Amino acid sequence: MGLTADSHVHSEWSWDTGGPDSEARGTMVRTCERAVRIGLPALVFTEHFDFDAWRAGPDDFPVSNRRYITEEGYLVPPPLDVDGYLEAVDRCRNQFPELTILTGVEFGQPHLFEARARQLTDLARFDRINGSLHTLALGSDRAEPVTLYRSWSPDDVVRAYLDEVPRMVAGSDAFEVFTHLDYAARQWPTEQAGPFDPRRFEDGFRAAMRAIAGSGRALEMNTRRLRSWIPQWWAEEGGRAVSFGSDAHVAHALADGFPEAQHMLEHFGFRSGARAEDLWRR
Repeated sequence: MGLTADSHVHSEWSWDTGGPDSEARGTMVRTCERAVRIGLPALVFTEHFDFDAWRAGPDDFPVSNRRYITEEGYLVPPPLDVDGYLEAVDRCRNQFPELTILTGVEFGQPHLFEARARQLTDLARFDRINGSLHTLALGSDRAEPVTLYRSWSPDDVVRAYLDEVPRMVAGSDAFEVFTHLDYAARQWPTEQAGPFDPRRFEDGFRAAMRAIAGSGRALEMNTRRLRSWIPQWWAEEGGRAVSFGSDAHVAHALADGFPEAQHMLEHFGFRSGARAEDLWRR
């Protein structure tokens, strides 16, 4: 089985890689080089597209990202340089003609910031828009699960995250794929709460999946963690389409876990499309 497209890839144009003026410069080219080397036929550079500022502790993010945390304790990501990013993609398309390179963004909290995004640029400029839920309400502020785990019970964080998913789905038409539904579980405090058990939150996950499926959107199979219960529950709740995303922020992580993930999704009835970059459907 050949590799399908990696539809969730970051380069130096994402703020959490360090930015295009940092030592991350050249990540896009190195990622394309690796794609050709491993036989990946297509990829989508989905750079972070964030418009909010959120509460963050100094230890919540890697050292390279702490420069975006203000003295008041807010992480304020810089806006995506859309024109610079698109020019970089064009250069890579010319340099790697054998590779299909699509443009895209990972749009954080689109249900809250779609109007601001459309003021910045025409969203039709992107081939793929992934919608991600990274932050939740914390009083009048917002915060990521990793921060909320310090003040909320772990169960409350996961339940609040899953409760927000249907609101995000209903609140924006700007995205095609819902990314890393297990984001809060990814940051689960194992030392405090023990191993993450999805069965404790099964009703919430299934309700979130029904909302995504009912909107006609795809669910991303994020291969940072291969969790067999995600495609199983997605299929059982009416999910018809999936994308595959490594969430790579460095070139060597491109398409990590894809052979196993593709076999897993075939087991649950999903099949590839005519082109590598097509969503898998059932």
